[in-house]
Amino acid sequence: MKPVVEAPAVVPDEVNHVTTDEVVEVYPVATISIKDYGDVVADLYYDVAPNTVSNFIELANNGFYDGLTFHRVINNFMLQGGDPQGTGTGGAGYNIKGEFSANGVPNDLKHTTGVLSMARAFDPDSASSQFFIMSADAPHLDGEYAAFGKVTSGLDIIDQIESVKTNGQDKPLTDVVIEKITVDKKGMELPTVEKIIVQ
Repeated sequence: MKPVVEAPAVVPDEVNHVTTDEVVEVYPVATISIKDYGDVVADLYYDVAPNTVSNFIELANNGFYDGLTFHRVINNFMLQGGDPQGTGTGGAGYNIKGEFSANGVPNDLKHTTGVLSMARAFDPDSASSQFFIMSADAPHLDGEYAAFGKVTSGLDIIDQIESVKTNGQDKPLTDVVIEKITVDKKGMELPTVEKIIVQ
């Protein structure tokens, strides 16, 4: 699935009085509102990981993430959240297929600073609701986890959060609370989430 392409914009050229065509790619935009910190905004690349993005949007816009925390914070690596248990063991009650190359799904989005990706257990198809945001480049994750978006605003907030004090399990001593996540789908109709029911 390719990104939606808006109609070419006619841009007047002030000097030569000619027009040029500019093609603009449009992606769903997630706003992650973090209590006491502010908003982190990210584009969601459904052309890279369509089912992952559909799942994230469904959970976000149904209020699943409201009040959950970033339960794992590792300085110069990443922030992980989206677990209703707050321990790294919870999820949404189902799994989704891992959309990454080691699992047979093409995904060339690299785990660079600001990239969003899905957390999972050992099973490649065990991602559910937990996601992480990269605060540094981590090429060893490329092709092994389903990267699906990238921060466009709020990297300074990520920097602030990654410096919080944590315990031995990388859990912040003071909760970092996700007040809510909302996604503007930009008028797109995305496919129904393909879920793997957990027995």
